[in-house]
Amino acid sequence: MKDTRTTQAALAEAIGVSQSAVSAWLSGTKTPSVENLWALADHFATTMDELAGRTD
Repeated sequence: MKDTRTTQAALAEAIGVSQSAVSAWLSGTKTPSVENLWALADHFATTMDELAGRTD
C-alpha cells in the first residue's frame, strides 16, 4: 500500500470490503478470506503467494 500510496479507504472501496476490514487485516486481528486475497492480488497485480511472502 505504501508503494502505491493507497489508503485503507481507497483499497476497501476498490475490492468491495469495509475500511474496518482492511484495518483489521493490517493490524493482524483478522485475516482476509481466500476471495479477498484474490481481490488483493488482482488489485496490486501480484500473486497470492507473493502477498503471503512465499517467493523464490
